[in-house]
Amino acid sequence: MSTTYKKRVSQILEGTGITLNGSEPWDIHVSDERFYPRVLSDGSIGLGESYMDGWWECDRIDEAVSRLLRYDIPSRLKINPALVWSVVSAKLTNRQSEKRAFHIGQVHYDIGNDLYQTMLDKRMTYTCGYWKSAEEPNRAITLDEAQEAKLDLVCRKIGLKAGQRVLDIGCGWGSFAKFAAERYGAEVVGVTVSKEQQKLGKELCSGLPVEIRLQDYRDVNESFDHVVSLGMIEHVGCKNYRTMYQVVDRCMKDDGLFLLHTIGGNKSAHTTDPWIEKYIFPNSMLPSVKQLAAAAERIFVMEDWHNFGTDYDRTLMEWDRNFETHWDSLKDRYDERFRRMWRYYLLACAGSFRSRENQLWQIVYSKKGVLGGYVAVR
Repeated sequence: MSTTYKKRVSQILEGTGITLNGSEPWDIHVSDERFYPRVLSDGSIGLGESYMDGWWECDRIDEAVSRLLRYDIPSRLKINPALVWSVVSAKLTNRQSEKRAFHIGQVHYDIGNDLYQTMLDKRMTYTCGYWKSAEEPNRAITLDEAQEAKLDLVCRKIGLKAGQRVLDIGCGWGSFAKFAAERYGAEVVGVTVSKEQQKLGKELCSGLPVEIRLQDYRDVNESFDHVVSLGMIEHVGCKNYRTMYQVVDRCMKDDGLFLLHTIGGNKSAHTTDPWIEKYIFPNSMLPSVKQLAAAAERIFVMEDWHNFGTDYDRTLMEWDRNFETHWDSLKDRYDERFRRMWRYYLLACAGSFRSRENQLWQIVYSKKGVLGGYVAVR
């Protein structure tokens, strides 16, 4: 029977360049025959969990996943009933309601500041860096430079000036807030649903005109010159996009600009990858162009839409390198199964951006349109 399952998996992989137990770095080497029926029956979850359990190895998971997505291999697998129920549930309920707002903070962002301090850049920026192309002047060489370039890009896109007040929705550990205060003389209020982020963020921003709050975005009701949100709307859910935009509308001055930085999907959905949902980002989903456009209708004018999704591939590979380099300092707190899970998360996501399955968008909105036209900043 295992031979039949193996043959079926081999057939599914045809055309991808991935060979079972082959010699290429992206080939999958199976050490436990249970891998084959597990993947055939459970798809994404089966692939990820079997790696966590040590049933298979691959030198370049990032490239393997890129090839699987590029050739739309998931569509060749049987639909799992649990996945169907997940989709139905997401359509019937609001999985990102106010009652559930702090869940993602507890299960993902609160798992340990030590993990993120070793993995991220020196400013602890947990979003895509801005590398620019090799032909451009002042291109980023290191992760630290790429993240500072991204933070500066955000400030320039909103035309940030000294003394202006900015709301940062989903502020993380305060990397944007600290940068905007230090480099541009801005006053920043950041909101997060993670207790650990708030705690460390306050320390990192000490002495600056920065306030880091443990607060749901829906509870903010005060005036700001500009609003930014970097990598947070992925936790908002399509049922709440318009609510979030309405919050920005009520809080931002009429001549302000709203910059939304988000991972995006090529098609509209209500859920995320099942393995990511279970182990990394519960109740998350990637917005589509259509969903964001519908949410903004009659509220904002879209001034600029910038896609630099391929930069996330490099950013994730840098995070993985940092994670592996510093694993010895982390292994007393996190076990080997966590290590395999976390590496699979980082490398699989890198592959998803490399395949162009996922995008990275920075969108600039105004309330009534910038008089004379908005000048795109890159």
